[in-house]
Amino acid sequence: MKHVALKMLQAAAMLLALGLPAQAAIDIQTVTSPGGIKAWLVQDSGIPFTALEIRFRGGTSLDAPEKRGAINLMTALIEEGTGDLDSQGFSKARDSLAASYRFRSDEDMISVSAQFLTENRDAAVDLLRRALVEPNFDQDAVDRVRGQVLANIRSDAKDPGTLAGRKLRAMAFDTHPYGTSGDGTVDSVTALTRDDMLEAHRAALALDRVYVAAAGDISAEELGLLVDKLLGGLPATGAAMTPRAPMNLTGGVTVVPFPGPQSTVLFAHEGITRDDPDFFAASILNEILGGGRFSARLMTEVREKRGLTYGIGSYLVGYDQAEMVMGQFSSANATVGQALDVIRNEWRRIATDGVTEDEMAKTKTYLTGSYPLRFDGNGPIASILVGMQMIGLSADYPKTRNDKVNAVTMADLKRVAARLFRADDLRFVIVGEPEDVTATE
Repeated sequence: MKHVALKMLQAAAMLLALGLPAQAAIDIQTVTSPGGIKAWLVQDSGIPFTALEIRFRGGTSLDAPEKRGAINLMTALIEEGTGDLDSQGFSKARDSLAASYRFRSDEDMISVSAQFLTENRDAAVDLLRRALVEPNFDQDAVDRVRGQVLANIRSDAKDPGTLAGRKLRAMAFDTHPYGTSGDGTVDSVTALTRDDMLEAHRAALALDRVYVAAAGDISAEELGLLVDKLLGGLPATGAAMTPRAPMNLTGGVTVVPFPGPQSTVLFAHEGITRDDPDFFAASILNEILGGGRFSARLMTEVREKRGLTYGIGSYLVGYDQAEMVMGQFSSANATVGQALDVIRNEWRRIATDGVTEDEMAKTKTYLTGSYPLRFDGNGPIASILVGMQMIGLSADYPKTRNDKVNAVTMADLKRVAARLFRADDLRFVIVGEPEDVTATE
């Protein structure tokens, strides 16, 4: 799966991973810079380097409708030159400092990931500031990177996973920005100008939507000064955020013809918000039904017992403005219909019968015990801290998260399963040439 499916996986992973075992020794400091910018910090001077994570809420959803793909292209151009540095000059300056910068965009945010040595901190931050606040957007860079984006768009048009994701989202979200790809189309990206890049930069990179976290060899006072130096030159406000997305999915089957021996299938219906009191119960239920372990029901029933797929999973997907329960798998064209029947049956079974005490106990043990592996360095820690901020968690969440998981009861699971998993509402989008499957769209 590419793009959409990858985003779904990442979103699900973030929602389920934003926590630590209660015994984890993580001391989160909340910092307010002299200029009023808030940040979170886990200070660790054991190794002389720092990971810095910055996110701007909004992402490609802020594109003007007629400029689809502008923010994605603009983000890819940030490290293509600033001031007297062209693309190669910027790369050489970054490498000479042994610094690392990464710029990414998706439907809900632009993220900036940076790592630098303590001895080079000031110079590395200054170079990053110049890229973020004063990008050149030289025409030759715009044309070159545009060509790379267009090549990706053309390649995606031949990828069944991307096609399935785009079709599903178009059906779910209609004219909302979530309903189209933030990469844009060949026509929309071809038409973008340098002025569009300047406008996209002003719209998306602003102080009224920024979240900051750091982990490593830096003090709270140093981080506050760093944040002001790095971000203080950005505009105070950006473009208006997009509204809540509609949820237009209805139960049924959509087939997108695509030649090949197997079909790619996505399936989804409306999900649950991260701040819903039932979210932890929903997370446990989804792990039992379609989580990443081989003991998950979908993996057992679809793969192990019947051999209909190599792998299958389901996820709680959370965008800023929409939620879905979603799953995916691939199967030979002759067996897609059988796999759909099994999935519907498992969806109904968990809704009507709930889960067993043993499933609940083992899943709680897994969810509360597996998280230290995710916190294996300053980079992952900084990323998780900024993610916590964006979904409204408090700094003490790592100390309370496991208690919330363990507090879920069998009665909670039965109630939430009946509420959340609705087999008749599942929309299956199949890209391929499935046999014995009737499209209902």
